[in-house]
Amino acid sequence: MASIRIKFDRFPNGLSKAAVFSFDDGREQDRKLVALMNRYGLKGTFHLNSGFLGRDGYIRAEEVSGLYEGHEVSAHTVDHPFLEQSPGDQIAEEVLADRGALESLVGYPVRGMSYPFGTYDDRVAAALPVLGIEYARTVASHGRFDMPEDPLRWHPTCHHKEMILQAERFLASNPRHSRMELLFVWGHSYEFDNDGNWELVDQVGERLGGSKSVWFATMAELIAYRKAVGALRFSVDRRLAHNPSAIDVWFSAESEAVKAGAGETIRL
Repeated sequence: MASIRIKFDRFPNGLSKAAVFSFDDGREQDRKLVALMNRYGLKGTFHLNSGFLGRDGYIRAEEVSGLYEGHEVSAHTVDHPFLEQSPGDQIAEEVLADRGALESLVGYPVRGMSYPFGTYDDRVAAALPVLGIEYARTVASHGRFDMPEDPLRWHPTCHHKEMILQAERFLASNPRHSRMELLFVWGHSYEFDNDGNWELVDQVGERLGGSKSVWFATMAELIAYRKAVGALRFSVDRRLAHNPSAIDVWFSAESEAVKAGAGETIRL
């Protein structure tokens, strides 16, 4: 019996495109940004400095849970230092204390972060798994729609100032060979005020929000999904597939989209 050709190229519901939005610092403009994103069904990961909550111009600790409901709260360290200039114990303290403070507010494990100032080195990245961090976003935009090669050095597609052009390219993209494509936008909500360009959020929402071809996810959701796909188990001829995870996953079998439900074994 011939073996079946399997390809990991599908997001939930068999889609091949996903969009992630990632914003830093927890400034008061997040309130407006979240409301606009909710209007269009966009999802965001918001990286917060717990030491800044309640300061002038920042959101308050007591509003974190309600404000970001349906999105993801992620770490950004307590005090926003240059981590690559910090001793190891200070790196640990900044990350763990931030995680702990944020977890007490949102009620779920905080397992990701973005690098303060976007800066890091190999020593910092290597320390993160021990501190419970599964992914870390940089600010090194590459203009592509690639899935991350290294989640601890997760480079975005673009800053939000370029997101309209990139969203149009993303929707029009039709790769010759089927693959997962990710539009990954980063920025700061206060920049929309500074630049007077809040209309960018409406414009990207109008372009993307109604699209049924895009999975809107947080960074944590994308990482969890990717791990679940990677955990799939196949028989020698790949006609049996077992999904040991608690997440439904999709993949291609002979170019056809297939769903393997959580804990399910399927015959192809």
